[in-house]
Amino acid sequence: MTVLSLEGKRIWVAGHRGMVGSALLRKLQNYSQVTILTAARSEVDLTDRHATLTWVTNNRPDFAFMAAAHVGGILANDSQPVQFLQDNLAIELSTVAACHEAGVSKLVFLGSSCIYPKHAAQPISEESLLTGPLEPTNRWYAVAKIAGILLCDAYRTQFGSNFISAMPTNLYGPNDNFDLMSSHVVAAAIRKIVEAKLSDATAVTIWGTGTPMREFMHVDDLADALIFLLQNYSEAGPINIGSGDEVSIFQLHEMIAEIVNYEGRFEFDKSRPDGTPRKRMDSSRLNALGWKPKIALNDGLRDMCQQYMSQVQSK
Repeated sequence: MTVLSLEGKRIWVAGHRGMVGSALLRKLQNYSQVTILTAARSEVDLTDRHATLTWVTNNRPDFAFMAAAHVGGILANDSQPVQFLQDNLAIELSTVAACHEAGVSKLVFLGSSCIYPKHAAQPISEESLLTGPLEPTNRWYAVAKIAGILLCDAYRTQFGSNFISAMPTNLYGPNDNFDLMSSHVVAAAIRKIVEAKLSDATAVTIWGTGTPMREFMHVDDLADALIFLLQNYSEAGPINIGSGDEVSIFQLHEMIAEIVNYEGRFEFDKSRPDGTPRKRMDSSRLNALGWKPKIALNDGLRDMCQQYMSQVQSK
């Protein structure tokens, strides 16, 4: 496949204020001949199909990254099933249709590793999709993302659209969400451990047993992979983006504690759900194309801890 040039192109990053979208902005700013397009929620409601089509038609992007979504951790998914299913379906229907109708040349749709069955064989290959039951605590978000993948494939099948779907592993990094009611595990762990350190608390509580295994990727590596896929890949179905950095939830907390010099103990709230027991992505398809991550987990966590501690201490 010929490498797709970005020179002179207009690229829309939908969801530019989120963790993934903002990472894409940072990466794309390194390309001097690219025009980056963004739209705040006050400018266009992506759940509104007419408003979305009007905005895309008026702004004429050549390429688009679909990073806009209603996201959150286990608690948010489990307590807001309607919002997670309804909002994400609406955003996908509006955005994918608008990109097709306005003639966007290529769309990169962002999914999630939660699309795969709860007990998928490890590492999880793309072929595992729709082969078993989903993890119950985030099935609403997963179903919406699966629908987005199939929607992109439907446009490829019926209209020949160059729409692809990328499935990142668990993410962390700049612009993460530290709200304990809606955050993912890395940001939540950093916040709890840093606050325990600063308040001299003797213990930090971990949800569940601490035994589930998770793979974590720095969001800047993901942004790099997404741009690589935009330029080098065009196939139906999902393609995995993983890091290979797999640790247990307990090990993750231990790593963060060591970074911030927290010496308290960890307690386990086993009344809380563990989620999927193990979730490691098989990224061999992407790796075979010539892309691999660059940021080691310990290095990325150290930077994130330092940034969060600076934010807390400056208040």
